[in-house]
Amino acid sequence: MRQIFVKAALVASCMATVACKQAPTEMGPGQYPVMTIATTDRTSNYSAKINGRQDIAIYPQVSGTITEVCFNEGQTVSKGQTLFIIDQVPYKAALQTAEANVAAAEAGVATAQLTYDSKKELFAKQVVSRYDLSTAENNLLTAKAQLAQAEAQRVNAANNLSYTVVKAPSNGVAGTIPYRAGALVSASLPQPLTTISDNSVMYVYFSITENHLQNLIRKYGSMSEVLKAMPEVQLRLNDGSVYDQAGRIEAISSVLDSSTGVAQCRAAFPNPSGLLISGSNGSVILPNEFKGVVVIPQSATFEIQDKVYVYNIVDGKASSKMISVEKISNGKEYIVNEGLTPGEQIVSEGVGLLREGTEIVAKTQPTAAPAAETEKPAAGGAAQTETEKEE
Repeated sequence: MRQIFVKAALVASCMATVACKQAPTEMGPGQYPVMTIATTDRTSNYSAKINGRQDIAIYPQVSGTITEVCFNEGQTVSKGQTLFIIDQVPYKAALQTAEANVAAAEAGVATAQLTYDSKKELFAKQVVSRYDLSTAENNLLTAKAQLAQAEAQRVNAANNLSYTVVKAPSNGVAGTIPYRAGALVSASLPQPLTTISDNSVMYVYFSITENHLQNLIRKYGSMSEVLKAMPEVQLRLNDGSVYDQAGRIEAISSVLDSSTGVAQCRAAFPNPSGLLISGSNGSVILPNEFKGVVVIPQSATFEIQDKVYVYNIVDGKASSKMISVEKISNGKEYIVNEGLTPGEQIVSEGVGLLREGTEIVAKTQPTAAPAAETEKPAAGGAAQTETEKEE
């Protein structure tokens, strides 16, 4: 019995020793990227769609087989220039038939007129009855109506014949040609014969938020004054380069998109070299739109019940603070309207891991998130090294 008690005591002693060695040490203050609040200027970039001043889809107005294509893809064309010719044989025949019908109708009118004049003289001599005179008059009116109908058919046939020659409605650059000679076409084609783009001036469409639009109207007094006061804008192309011609904002929609809550704007850019291509994308740059403002990354904020907060550093500890912000079009930063002043310090990353009163040690060289993850093991290794040295 005594041996069993001794063994139990030894086992309990060993377990206590192991437990003491595995007990976690108290963790020190966390290291977080910290930024000092300062004012700055910001430009805004808005995703944009580039279109020609006119992009006209060319559809045939009559059915038939294309007999000739009179231009090349990408060619600059002039207003009235012939683009396509559709088989004219049936339409010429229809015009000749319509002209023959007009001639027959004219002859019918002449005959009816003679009959009426004759009946009128005979009625004056009381040779024929009023019935005969009225019948002759009605026949004349019928002949004239038939002539008018034949003339309308002739005009329609002439128009259809003219529609077989498809012409450019404006100056511009021709697009692709999906239908070639021999293709059967009609007005109900799923895609146009081609597209003519007037690219001498390019229209660039982008959107601004409702708050931004309201701020502009408050600042300048009216929409017309906003358009007058807006500065020239720049265009960043898809390859990252900035277009060498400045543009101006010509129109801002006064109706918001009900699904997105934004207002569409249109800026016009001259395109003398043809560098801007209709259908391409870019971004509009509004210069110095925000001057002397406080800008913070969105990663420095968190939300509680639709209110935006940051962790302000007070006496080395995290202290939550509510702020009023406005989004910037880049989707990564906020402009702070209220709540922060230059000189204050806030935690710029990792706020989701913080709690009120957490002690903060500022990182001397803040890094991006992936780099920070790779540095964590290294930091732990360094700490172990220092411990080993102390031992």
